[in-house]
Formats: sequence, structure tokens, C-alpha cells
Amino acid sequence: MLREGLIALLQQETDIEVVGQASHGLELLRMTRQLTPDVVIADVSMSMMGGIEVARRVRGELLSSRVLCLSATALHGQVLEALEAGALGYVLKNNGYGELARAIRHAYRHQVFLSSELVAPVMNACRAGQASASDTAGQPLTWREREVTRLFAEGCSTREVATRLHISAKTVATHRSHVFRKLNIHSVADLTRYAVKEGMTSLG
Repeated sequence: MLREGLIALLQQETDIEVVGQASHGLELLRMTRQLTPDVVIADVSMSMMGGIEVARRVRGELLSSRVLCLSATALHGQVLEALEAGALGYVLKNNGYGELARAIRHAYRHQVFLSSELVAPVMNACRAGQASASDTAGQPLTWREREVTRLFAEGCSTREVATRLHISAKTVATHRSHVFRKLNIHSVADLTRYAVKEGMTSLG
């Protein structure tokens, strides 16, 4: 319903053409490869593959499409992860349609766009990250380690994390071991507290 509503609104814009729609992340990535749209709107919580991973794949494959992430939550850690993955924008679902249209036009011009309420928290998080860079002894988490951390914090099992990220359970265990070592923690509970503190998840 949300997707169909957005399409109906976008089709009213004289400078925007909708060339396709997808029901999950893997389908979206396949269509991006085939249709090479100027801008891709990727829901962060899509099934099969989330919007952040879609952005990362698009950048990794050197596709020309620009990715906008759409989300229901304003987690600064997730916004930073999306930008690091190559997304050119992050738009919140609870804002007006006009903001999404502006974001699309910004992305088309290769300009970064964030929902207004995200700008200050993201900037503060960037400053805090720079100030506390020594906390991990010069070994910050990689984007994949951040993904694994977030999913474990949200209660996923090793097998579920592997399925969500399309990697093996053994690889997931290796990433978790690296995270524990880098953060000097020893349990999933500690991992969850870290994820909440860093804004990777809203669990409290």
C-alpha cells in the first residue's frame, strides 16, 4: 500500500518517471542492474535484503544509480551506516511527500539529502565518533561487523544473521569474534548495549 501510494504521487510529478517497483531487496537490486534508473528508493527494512545493503551493492558494482534510503526510524547509527554504504540520502516515512520529492531531485544532482530532524544528530554522532576514535584502539568496526552487531542486538540467531546477510554461519561467527575482540566485550548482552549506545538499534 505504501509503495503504490508513493508511485501514484510520483507519477504526478512532471520531471519524475517511475520505471519499476520491487517487493523485496533482491528484486530491487536485480531491477537496478537491468533498468539503471537515475534514483533508487530503497526501504531500509525490506525483506531479503535491506536498503542499506542495496546501496552498498550498487556502489560496489559501480552502478550509476543513486540510492535514497527510506526508513520509519531515526537512528543516527543507521543513517551513518547508510551514508557509508553509498546512499545519497535518508528520508523518514513520517515526513511529508514533498520531502521525498526534494530528496529525489537532490540525489539526481548527486547531492546528499537528510530529513531535517536527522541533520543535527548525525553531525553530533560524527563529532562524537571522531572524539572517541581511540576507544577501539584504532580498530573501528567494518560495515559488515556493524551489520552483524545490529542483527545480534535485535535478537537474531547466528543462522538468522547468515540468512539476512547472505553469508555462511561460519562467516557470521568470525565477524562476531572480531567484534568482541575489537570492543573488548564477551557477551551478546554487552553487544546489545553497545549497539543501543551507538544508535544502531532502538532496543532498550
